[in-house]
Amino acid sequence: MIDISRIKAITLDLDDTLWPVWPTIGRAEVVLQTWLSAHAPGAAALSADAELKKAIRAEINARHADRAHDLSFLRRESIRAMLHQAGEPGHLAEVAFEVFFAERQRVDLFDDAMPALAFWSQRYPVVALSNGNADVHRVGIGQHFHASVSAQSLGVAKPDLRVFVAGAQAAGVAPHEVLHIGDDAHADCVGALAAGMQVAWLNREGHDWTHGDTRPHLEVRDLHALCASWPDYVF
Repeated sequence: MIDISRIKAITLDLDDTLWPVWPTIGRAEVVLQTWLSAHAPGAAALSADAELKKAIRAEINARHADRAHDLSFLRRESIRAMLHQAGEPGHLAEVAFEVFFAERQRVDLFDDAMPALAFWSQRYPVVALSNGNADVHRVGIGQHFHASVSAQSLGVAKPDLRVFVAGAQAAGVAPHEVLHIGDDAHADCVGALAAGMQVAWLNREGHDWTHGDTRPHLEVRDLHALCASWPDYVF
């Protein structure tokens, strides 16, 4: 169980913790494809070939392995590679990415997300810790966050300890005074545990723990169950 008396700040994952990420990415892909069809039909044809698009993205990821933490960069360069292959202007990648990125911020929050955010943000500084490229302000929940730390901004991704240390620093507390909450057993839980944080594993799908004997302090199926650890939480 978590020790609430020790908590002075909360760090929180975003994708698949506050909203399901793949439906969001899917919609953004559709919007991007529609834009390409209107402005870069050659690249649109390449993008419509799922295997070819996968191969282009794999090549970009391999070429820029040092930028694996920067999903925005990799997405933009994949678009640029399709444009070049189609013989269309590479500079369109900037606009095309912004079309994708704007739609990527339109998320459908889990039902438990807003009540939990409102509850925690009234009591602690809440810091977003994400390997993704969602922007809490563009998503529309920025008022609940004291700060955001991303893999893109730090140059490393969870479970790297530096991400969790940066999260604690952004909140103005020591790592052992933080409760980290996230859905990814490896990136969130293993990393935060190694940093000395208390950890709540949001295991919505009921996955098995496969990461050794050191387990999260608490495992829950939803954020309401986690908030119920506080005696004054009312759902």
